[in-house]
Amino acid sequence: MGTFLGHFVPGLSLAFLGLWHLFNTIRYYCLKGPETFSSKFWFPFPKLKHLELISILFFSFLAIILLTLDFPNFNFSSFKPDNLEHASMFLHLIIFACFALFCELTLCSDLFSGLIGILSASVFAQELFLLHFHSTDHLGLEGHYHFLLQLIAFVSFSSALASASFPKSFSAALVLSVSVMFQGCWFLNMGFMLWVPGYAPRGCVSNTSTFDNKRSIVHNSAVACESPGAEVRAKALANLQFSWILSAILIITCALCFKFSGKVVLPKNRSSSEYERLSRQGSDRSPAVTVEVPTSSDQR
Repeated sequence: MGTFLGHFVPGLSLAFLGLWHLFNTIRYYCLKGPETFSSKFWFPFPKLKHLELISILFFSFLAIILLTLDFPNFNFSSFKPDNLEHASMFLHLIIFACFALFCELTLCSDLFSGLIGILSASVFAQELFLLHFHSTDHLGLEGHYHFLLQLIAFVSFSSALASASFPKSFSAALVLSVSVMFQGCWFLNMGFMLWVPGYAPRGCVSNTSTFDNKRSIVHNSAVACESPGAEVRAKALANLQFSWILSAILIITCALCFKFSGKVVLPKNRSSSEYERLSRQGSDRSPAVTVEVPTSSDQR
């Protein structure tokens, strides 16, 4: 995955998957309400119900084949540890998608919904484990980008485990969707910043170890910085990108919440509250009972 396409394709897939889950989680919560809401780890498409699970299976199988064959070299005798580590991440995706699809076809999804959630959490646990104990020591700027990726993977693992343990929790399901989308966007950002020479920060060079004829820098990183000051500035830029991407995703989340709550929840709440207000006013302003005493004939 140490290429631009190795980050761009998985990143784009994860970003769309996270957006799909974010959209459906908020929609399902607003339509069903807090009492009947239950977190889901995959959502059916309108016409092709199992398209999400089938797409995960196809993409994971393809990724394992390409990583095993060392794409684009296609060297059958080359078994690189880092490629096998990346392939192991996709192996857990295959286990999750296969079991979820099997439960759906055998009509036992509700019975094993907790196990489906645990398998989903195992995907992020394996990702976090292999990123932390990676055979390739990412140093410098690339190491900082991978450290920030580990933070997102930890949030995904924690929220997936919380969703499996507390399926009624809308917060856990929402954080899981946001973190998956965040992972995809961060993969895309890493692909551009680390593997496209034109996006390298000032004072750093992408995919090179030489800056001039007098001095060369040996650095086990996709991007080598000319000086410690340039590396500090590049890491600060990465921190800002981390914050800005998260802010954009949170804005999208808030917009989706307003969109669905305005159409579904708010009219019901407004009508009920207005009815209660009118009822309360009616009880407070009940007319006084007046008794008319008929006049007697003498008074007439």
